[in-house]
Amino acid sequence: MSLIQFYNVTKVYQPHITALDDISVKIDKGEFVFLVGPSGAGKTTFIRLLFREEVPTRGQILIGGRSIARLKRREVPFLRRNIGIVFQDFRLLPEWTVFENVAFALRVIEVSPREIKPRVEKALERVGLSNRARMFPHQLSGGEQQRAAIARAIVNNPRILVADEPTGNLDPATSREIMKLLEEINYQGTTVIMATHAWDIVNSMRKRVIALQQGRLVRDDREGAYGYEA
Repeated sequence: MSLIQFYNVTKVYQPHITALDDISVKIDKGEFVFLVGPSGAGKTTFIRLLFREEVPTRGQILIGGRSIARLKRREVPFLRRNIGIVFQDFRLLPEWTVFENVAFALRVIEVSPREIKPRVEKALERVGLSNRARMFPHQLSGGEQQRAAIARAIVNNPRILVADEPTGNLDPATSREIMKLLEEINYQGTTVIMATHAWDIVNSMRKRVIALQQGRLVRDDREGAYGYEA
């Protein structure tokens, strides 16, 4: 069984804006998938549906064989424990240290205090920030801030890591470092779904590419290229 399944998913925003139109796609455990398309293609809606910030107007989304649209409100936090999210703008809390930002992801799901320290230390080690734990976001470079955001996303060992334009604010060299890190996380078994406009990254990595255009699925290539005007 596929880890993620979209069945004829349509999402309509009021008054009559169709963000996704009859999308059917399956993503297996351990895949690395690029989600591409022009601005307004539906990538952000696709991602918001994945972690249940939105529900489909029609169709079904299954994660681990369970319909997430049918979850009760109290069940949604349990779904999100299995999904790490990385944003373009990092979203670190400026008044907290790197350690505290990462630990927060565990505190909100009520992890035992004695487990928090070793788990945060392990996550920071994975992203190469062990020596930055006591620093504040403004003391870090953009790449380091994104690494901290990735540590926060993986500290709970999620099955799925969703990255929304994670290299959008970074220079090319730093972007390559972040992509290497995401690839390492994927090699360790986490399913990675990354929405991006970075055609050079997509073309160089040759991972699976799901392309959206005006809300419709126009391409699904196993070792794909960006495929739009660079």
